Amino acid sequence: MTVRWGVIGAGGIADRRTIPEGIMAADGAELVAVQDVIEDRVREVAAKHGVGHCFTDVADLLAVPDVDAVYIATPTNVHSDQVKAAAAAGKHVLCEKPLGMTQQEIEEQIQVCRDAGVKLGTNFMMRFHACHVRLKEMIDAGELGTLVFGRGELTCWYPPIPGAFRQDPALGGGGALIDMGNHCIDLLEMFFGRVTQVSCFTANLVQDYKSEDTALASLRFGSGAVAVVDNMFNVPDAAARNALEVYGSKGSVVAFGTIGQDSSGSLKAVLEKGDKAYDAGQVREGGSPEEIITPEVVNMYRAHIEAFCRAIESDTEPPITGEDGLWSHKVIEACYQSARTGTTVAVK
Repeated sequence: MTVRWGVIGAGGIADRRTIPEGIMAADGAELVAVQDVIEDRVREVAAKHGVGHCFTDVADLLAVPDVDAVYIATPTNVHSDQVKAAAAAGKHVLCEKPLGMTQQEIEEQIQVCRDAGVKLGTNFMMRFHACHVRLKEMIDAGELGTLVFGRGELTCWYPPIPGAFRQDPALGGGGALIDMGNHCIDLLEMFFGRVTQVSCFTANLVQDYKSEDTALASLRFGSGAVAVVDNMFNVPDAAARNALEVYGSKGSVVAFGTIGQDSSGSLKAVLEKGDKAYDAGQVREGGSPEEIITPEVVNMYRAHIEAFCRAIESDTEPPITGEDGLWSHKVIEACYQSARTGTTVAVK
């Protein structure tokens, strides 16, 4: 079976990554239609990828009978209407995160898709990064022992840009935290389980737009383990490490750059192979050697598209569901509530 895809919002991440690396490269997927409100852009994308159908109106794309599923990569404030319109047209939906502006919007999307008998997926593609999959395997095998602490960092330089929806909470729901922090939190939950409590700080330290350019969230998981997530729109790209760190009672695994848009990378692991007595001197030199783990690269955009196509073919749940997107929204909203009130907030 080949799933025929339409793309709503064909610029940005869609044109840069998801179309060429995901839909065009995936087995069992075919790109048949693209849409964008900017006519010159959508014509350019269609010509680049040899697509016959290109539109500026979402309804026109959804009317194409050849489209089985749509990928939505538009500003957050229009996600809800577009998801519901796609469901009404009988199209399966893979939507960029966050799924909507409010919890109610996302709950309505889930219900409408369920009633229409179509799949709704959330595009947390970083779960498919080969390094993250390998780290999850190591954790599940007990190689890190009891997990105690984690860190997820995603940072970039994002100066004021006229019309940029991520710089206006009315269009994107927030700034650095909701745009990048939800990826970090989703990954940490992949390793640690679900978050139960958050404490968060946000600020505008460099950029002068309405959305926050600085965010730091402290997380507590159901196991009692803790983590921090830091996201900045005000650090030069070349200076950003985009660190992923996981520490346990038997060692640690650290990666730089696997949180981001690239599918390559490696893990640096330091693992104790046996029991170790207390060392009052805390001598680290000559301890357990660092091991570099470099899994075979798996393109995470392609992997997610293929997994979503298999879910359609087998009539099973998408790999990352609408309910996953709803949970992510609840965690992010709790973080913003904490930042506003200066309190620790429970996530339910």
